Amino acid sequence: MFLPFFDSLRSAGVPVSLREYLGFLEGISKGLVTYDIDGFYYFARTAMVKDERNLDKFDQAFAKAFEGLDSISAQEVLNAMDLPEDWLRKMAEKHLSEQEKAEIEALGGFEKLMETLKERLKEQQKRHQGGSKWIGTAGTSPFGAYGYNPEGVRIGQSESRHQRAVKVWDKREFRNLDDKIELGTRNIKVALKRLRNWARDGAIEELDLDGTIRATAEHGYLDVKTRPERRNAVKLLLFLDVGGSMDAHIRVVEELFSAARAEFKHLEYFYFHNCLYEAVWRDNTRRWQDQIPTWEVIHRFGSDYKCVFVGDAAMSPYEIAYRGGANEHWNEEPGQLWLERARSQWPDNLWINPLPQEHWRHTQSVQMIREIFDGQMVPMTLEGLTQGMKQLGQ
Repeated sequence: MFLPFFDSLRSAGVPVSLREYLGFLEGISKGLVTYDIDGFYYFARTAMVKDERNLDKFDQAFAKAFEGLDSISAQEVLNAMDLPEDWLRKMAEKHLSEQEKAEIEALGGFEKLMETLKERLKEQQKRHQGGSKWIGTAGTSPFGAYGYNPEGVRIGQSESRHQRAVKVWDKREFRNLDDKIELGTRNIKVALKRLRNWARDGAIEELDLDGTIRATAEHGYLDVKTRPERRNAVKLLLFLDVGGSMDAHIRVVEELFSAARAEFKHLEYFYFHNCLYEAVWRDNTRRWQDQIPTWEVIHRFGSDYKCVFVGDAAMSPYEIAYRGGANEHWNEEPGQLWLERARSQWPDNLWINPLPQEHWRHTQSVQMIREIFDGQMVPMTLEGLTQGMKQLGQ
């Protein structure tokens, strides 16, 4: 029954070997993850993913292989209700808060909830949207998807709108960018150097080679001279888009990131996905646990920082313009508002886009981001970076 899952993994580019797949099946047959959906996900990932670069691909393949609750028939769901009662209870205990459990008891208990669900499935023969009784979407029934009912059973919804229950594979994990990657060219560093503003400060000293040669020639013996270390006075703030469509550009973004780490002593960086919202993060493996409020970043770093966003700006226009438009969580304020706040705090700002410039006009969201940044968007090419660094340096 897991062959489609195996095929999905291979189709998504996850290099799963037959040996790893058989090991996964053996673990399932031994009952290692009985009654635990999250445990099943983590066990499958551990058994079949050996490189963190494939984690996001695995999550997408997992979601694809096990999606379909919104399209199965009522009878199929009813048959699923024949699962052991202790399994259903374990899942309820795992996903419901104490308050929600109390509300369920007030309705007649868990048995009453499941009994009502079975009855509704028997009565309903087609898809329903809205309302307070039938199993469907966008309603207030205790059953269905994309609605609101605190004691609800979710059927046919890919993720939680109200953070009542969350499927871990929907919260895709994006790997951190590698700032130690070996560059194949010095072009990016050369372009970034156009933004340098040298200053000498601090007590740390470095060898003054020219002064040492001159003093040695004058005195006839080795006379080592030192001087205060020369530092790049430019303060740079990087916001890096990761995951999704940015996976295709990860190599060139890593080169830019690595070059920036080498060229700028005062560099701060944060990750975001698609558009800037109320939180960012420093570690993609803990992006749901260790988020940093965007307001905190705005208040921490002064307007003397130069701000650079790096992303392909390819997303749904709703993610930019509307409250609740984000594709992974509920955002109380539009992404556009957060971008405008960032540009107001850091007047020297720029958006670097790895998407080839000839494709920009075909993507509405790219045009929207360009408008927000008053045209301050450049392609991630040598010419584009050179132009961008000149703009920031003005």
